[in-house]
Amino acid sequence: MELLLICFSFWILHCNPTNADSIIHIGAIFEENAVKDDEIFQLAISDLSLNDDILQSEKITHSVKLIEPNNPFQAVQEACELMNQGILALVTSTGCAAASALQSLTDAMHIPHLFIQRNGDGGPRTACQLNPSPDGESYTLAARPPVRINDVLLTLVSEFHWQKFIIFYESDYDIRGLQTFMDQASRLGLDVSLQRVDRNVSRVFTDLFNTMRTEELNRYRDTLRRAVLLMSPRGAQVFIHQAVETNLASKDSHWVYANEEVSDADIMELIHSSLGRMTIIRQVFPLWRDTNVRCMRNNHRISSLLCDPQEGYLQSLEVSNLYLYDSVLMLANAFYRKLEDRKWHSMASLNCMRKSTKPWNGGWSMLDTIQKGRISGLTGLMDFRAEGSNSHVQFEILGTSYSETFVKDVKRLASWDSTRGLNGSLKENRIESGMQGVTLKIVTLLEEPFVMVAENILGQPKRYKGFSIDVLDGLAKILGFKYDIYQVGDGKYGSALPNGSWNGMIGELIGKRADLAVSAITITPERESVVDFSKRYLDYSVGILMRKSEEKINIFSLLAPFDLAVWACIAAAIPVVGIMIFLLRRIQAVRCHSSTGHPPPPTSTSLQSAIWIVYGAFVQQGSDSILGSVALRIVMGSWWLFTLIVCSSYTANLAAYLTVSRMDNAIRSFQDLSKQADLAYGTVRDSAVYEYFHAKGTNPLEQDSTFAELWKVVNKNNGFDNSVSSPSEGIKKDFGAAGKRRSRHPETKMVAKERPL
Repeated sequence: MELLLICFSFWILHCNPTNADSIIHIGAIFEENAVKDDEIFQLAISDLSLNDDILQSEKITHSVKLIEPNNPFQAVQEACELMNQGILALVTSTGCAAASALQSLTDAMHIPHLFIQRNGDGGPRTACQLNPSPDGESYTLAARPPVRINDVLLTLVSEFHWQKFIIFYESDYDIRGLQTFMDQASRLGLDVSLQRVDRNVSRVFTDLFNTMRTEELNRYRDTLRRAVLLMSPRGAQVFIHQAVETNLASKDSHWVYANEEVSDADIMELIHSSLGRMTIIRQVFPLWRDTNVRCMRNNHRISSLLCDPQEGYLQSLEVSNLYLYDSVLMLANAFYRKLEDRKWHSMASLNCMRKSTKPWNGGWSMLDTIQKGRISGLTGLMDFRAEGSNSHVQFEILGTSYSETFVKDVKRLASWDSTRGLNGSLKENRIESGMQGVTLKIVTLLEEPFVMVAENILGQPKRYKGFSIDVLDGLAKILGFKYDIYQVGDGKYGSALPNGSWNGMIGELIGKRADLAVSAITITPERESVVDFSKRYLDYSVGILMRKSEEKINIFSLLAPFDLAVWACIAAAIPVVGIMIFLLRRIQAVRCHSSTGHPPPPTSTSLQSAIWIVYGAFVQQGSDSILGSVALRIVMGSWWLFTLIVCSSYTANLAAYLTVSRMDNAIRSFQDLSKQADLAYGTVRDSAVYEYFHAKGTNPLEQDSTFAELWKVVNKNNGFDNSVSSPSEGIKKDFGAAGKRRSRHPETKMVAKERPL
């Protein structure tokens, strides 16, 4: 059937030459890679030519020009040639760059221009930023409605009550199209992140694991739980598959895929690749159930290839093809009204290369007729009364539920149109009353402040309290179930045994002895492969718990800033300088006596006085003695400078010494812990950190010997020497041993707390 259509179109184009006497002549410009555009345009012309209900005796003639993709200069050249042939209107299906150039030309020549934006790569469409017309009257009419994905997305995130999510977009996507959405989301207080995805999707996830630490990957995994994908169907499939394979997608994730053009087959591929809940947004066109009514458009019977979905040809077309057919139908109705009102303006050839060329006189009248028209075509209603663009658009929202397989769970949740907005509910039907009267067996492990034993009244069963218990009580109140809680017998969180079984709370769940486990437990890939976890509600990294060092009072700490040799030199310098002062004073006194005949005062020339003067200068107390000679002034000035430097250095070193002594801690990282042998350390046996040290310390490919040394000490005597069975036992063992021994180095225990969920 498709081969017959191509042959028929070829006959129309080549065997039926353009009628030179025809007054209805329209031009078309398509990109070379858009084969379907040319086919649909020829089919629309042939349908109108074979039908006498619209134009009756007049027939439409046409000229088609093909251009290279994203070549605005060639588009303008071909449009000028079409105007030289005397066209009444121009129909184009191109990208934004060519449309902008053609808009400037058609505005200058007053030629009505019906523009259909096409998107050949299959990715989401972005808005074309067309230039405003100089005189305020734009002759370019957007037959395909403006991009409304942003409006639909904003409605969705509001309905889902998302406060934080991430948007992934392909490298070819024009991110400027999200500016309006980002501004509106910012005003609503939403936390939105953007991440560009290269064509090599696998490299993107490889880089994540190479550059991010474990804590950063956990936070990134939480961000991925709420994501919007602006990609082509194939790109989205590869992206979701990689996210699932690398364990970055979980069963409680919810992703929204937005693309106007996505087929049913692509939707099923996306759903089969995904894990968790998925919502899909795509454009739809209303169709009537009655085939006879559906095939009639404004007293015009369209081809059965397009009106009958059973033919299969309609499903192979792009959205731009459907708008192209309706654009030709819109022009035909406008021509009919012009002929019926006898207000026809024939058009002579225009030469847009000459400066003296005047625009078409009948252009404004023809544009006004087109703008006042309304048709019902393959895409539904079409008119240009909303600022020169077709505003009628409808989206359907498909959704799945939280589960592992969604083959039977895909359903139409709601619809969205430009007039009424959202029609339907996007809220998932949660189980709220299905657990009424059900009693669950819940296993737990004590760890403050998440699970603790409450004060018990004599004769009453044991009661529990804590943060996790509060969450459990809240769930029980909402869902209506009751529970019996008990502590795990071996006091372990859960780890895999050599025979393949599991101990601890994980073993209780696998053995179906418990329905639910509530405690401060860490999500690990090994545990996640055998049980399901809830969303992580608290995340913190592993820390080293040490007993606070005792403050020791040392009465000689004031001497610590200087070495003993420095103090000795200072002590020796005081009498030496004092002797020098004494000798110089003596010489000055002898000279004074020989010249004046009066004996000098005995106190000012004694050795004790000289040493006291030097000591007083050292402690910055000054002296009342008068230094008369130049030699004495030089010596004392040098001594004052020396004392200034020494006192300043002592003050600075003392402050630094006291500060460092308070903050001094020899253990600050795993590397520091592995390099010392004075402190014994351990962790909780069979915990997540214990298994992590085991995996890292016994890995032959591990180049760093840090974890090998850590595992050697932690696993001493199978973990019974240094490791403990619970965090509380580790704290008691640490402080108990330190209190008994009172040794220079207190015993240190590294307590690894599980990450609560």
